[in-house]
Amino acid sequence: MLGQGGNVPILVLKEGTQREKGKGAQSNNIAAARAIADAVKSTLGPRGMDKMLVDSMGDVVITNDGVTILKEIDVEHPAAKMLVEVAKTQDQECGDGTTSAVVITGELLKRSEELVEQNVHPTIITQGFRMASDKATEILEKLADKVDIKDREMLLKIATTAMASKGAASFRSKLAEIAVNAVTSIAEQRDGKWVVDKDSLLVVKKHGGSAMDTQLVDGIILDKEVVHASMPKAQKDAKIALLDVALEVKKTEVEAKIEITSPDQLQAFLNEEENMLKKKVDLVKRSGANVVVCQKGIDDLVQYYLAKEKILAVRRAKESDMKKLARATGGRVVSNLNDLSKEDLGHAGMVEERKIGEDKMTFVTGCPKAKAVSILIRGGTEHVVDELERSLEDATRVVGVAIEDGKILPGGGAVHIELSLGLKDYAASVGGREQLAIDAFADALDIIPRTLSENAGLDPINMLIDLRKAHKSNQKTAGVNVFTGKVEDMKKLSVVEPLRVDRQAIQSATEAATMILRIDDVIAAKATKGMPGGPGGPGGGMGGMGGMGGMGDMD
Repeated sequence: MLGQGGNVPILVLKEGTQREKGKGAQSNNIAAARAIADAVKSTLGPRGMDKMLVDSMGDVVITNDGVTILKEIDVEHPAAKMLVEVAKTQDQECGDGTTSAVVITGELLKRSEELVEQNVHPTIITQGFRMASDKATEILEKLADKVDIKDREMLLKIATTAMASKGAASFRSKLAEIAVNAVTSIAEQRDGKWVVDKDSLLVVKKHGGSAMDTQLVDGIILDKEVVHASMPKAQKDAKIALLDVALEVKKTEVEAKIEITSPDQLQAFLNEEENMLKKKVDLVKRSGANVVVCQKGIDDLVQYYLAKEKILAVRRAKESDMKKLARATGGRVVSNLNDLSKEDLGHAGMVEERKIGEDKMTFVTGCPKAKAVSILIRGGTEHVVDELERSLEDATRVVGVAIEDGKILPGGGAVHIELSLGLKDYAASVGGREQLAIDAFADALDIIPRTLSENAGLDPINMLIDLRKAHKSNQKTAGVNVFTGKVEDMKKLSVVEPLRVDRQAIQSATEAATMILRIDDVIAAKATKGMPGGPGGPGGGMGGMGGMGGMGDMD
């Protein structure tokens, strides 16, 4: 900044830098964010459509999962990237509601732009939005019903609702069973609270068969085969040694040469090497293990000796799988073979090699009190299997969230209409211009039932009128039944979702919308050579610029 005789400071920028100020910058950012929201809007709800995404390598993804779509498309505009972050956060926190969160953000920005045009200052709008968000969270808590880990029927309804809009909808009753069984087996009580660790659930995909062949395994599936043909292919009452040490002769850390000058010395060297390897097998046998799962390599000679001892072995298992095996079998991962003892061994009813499709896999099943389980997903094509995985991911996450929080809400837009009406009443009690923003926030929430209706080919205006009428006559759980085209009780239809999904969607949408709204100056550095985007490049306008600087109102 350079001041000139008390005049307005001059901003000195590099040649080629683009700058956009005031309402122009705001409307550009809002337009970019709304374009992202519009891109995923048609995927919302059970009657939503799918997107086919083809990357530069020709790989195809077919999905209607909001976060997957936004991760796959290459977004250039800095404001639009914020909406991608909203979807990612929603996915990490709840596993579901990603499309809703993005659509609400887009609608909040659309409503705020109308207020800006009426000369309402952005800081007043952001203040009103924050007040509305806090009030909405309060209303959600009052609306929520309790749910317990023992209420299996309700957990099944939650899982089924999460999959209703996915490609797996036709198999959702079977997949919901699998999701609920998986989550209830890995849920743990800590300090009186339920905790579901998603890392305790292993998902293995193998295309072939049909989606109905998808199964839950009370243990771990290793995508590895038994290392030696002479080893047993199945081991009952398995005592498993989990090793994070190579069953091979160690190579020296420093460069070293061994000079052998006679055949006797060579034979002695080979004998010593063989004895060292045999000693490793003896240590395994002495511990009482009849199964070895090794994270590193196993020498051919060690494989032979293990096979002679009728010990089943698997090598090069992933570190994440080793951790899950330890949780499932109660064993400990050992890094020093000399320390291996009976107490370190894991236990399983059966360890066996099975052929799934064209591949051989090792199943560790029958684990007593398993705190890690696996789901084997099958399907006709790779795209089907991928979409089934996304559906099950959503279902397991929402069931886990419901168990952790113990609170659920009706779906089908019922919550959003109830919030909209509640916020309208709240706006009237708030003095000042903030009430305009709270009113706009309330109107923005109508976008969820409106979009559900549009995607189902219904008249959104008539649907909103009927919904408001139902909610004003105290039918708090009335929502859109997209299959019959009528307003019905979502609770009776078993359309329910965890409280956290709606709460997180509204809070994330508010934060992203207020951040975008407060930017009144966009300074984009000149794109360096070889970089995509740039002035007039993909994304146009301010899209795709190298270093983007945003300057909000400094207060």
